[in-house]
Amino acid sequence: MQLLHDIRRLKRRFDETAALDFFNASGREAAEECIAKLEARTQERQPSETGQTPLSLSALHGRVWVTRKGMHIDRIASAWLIRRFIDTEAAFRFVSPQTYQHRATELRFDMFDAEFTHEGERCTFEVLLERTGLTNPALQAIAEIVHDIDIKDEKFQREEAVGIDRLIAGLAMTHEADEDRLARGSAVFDDLYAYFQRQQR
Repeated sequence: MQLLHDIRRLKRRFDETAALDFFNASGREAAEECIAKLEARTQERQPSETGQTPLSLSALHGRVWVTRKGMHIDRIASAWLIRRFIDTEAAFRFVSPQTYQHRATELRFDMFDAEFTHEGERCTFEVLLERTGLTNPALQAIAEIVHDIDIKDEKFQREEAVGIDRLIAGLAMTHEADEDRLARGSAVFDDLYAYFQRQQR
């Protein structure tokens, strides 16, 4: 797809320029956000391993996403994935499962009766990737790390898993509010995604 190729080239140019931006020039965040939105709308999408047709991203846009309080690796990574690649205008609610009452307009993830949660041996992040048809190799690499940390079966034996696990654990210990955990965790996954994107070149 020519458009996807052009966006990747634009992203490379942006990364090269950002690496030289030692003074955090104005407009940098806006440019990065625009590129992220373009990436989200042009991800290559294909049928899932189960043969299901991927969900339409437009049907998931502008929604309220609900998950359990006390975010850790899978929920932090999934929320980052949702806001970065699935629903750039996503709003999040962090709830107590014991008192939560579902609203028809909400989408739940990584919780009981959720629309997106663990399936078989896959964690929520992996399920989100498959159900939405996102096939970016950098996202797949992150999915393998999240899986190894969350499922603890060493399926992918990702060498990065130990370090990311400690980082997220420290983040959770330092920040009690889920909004803060998501903000700090998103920065981690933004950088991790950028690393794997560069590895593809």
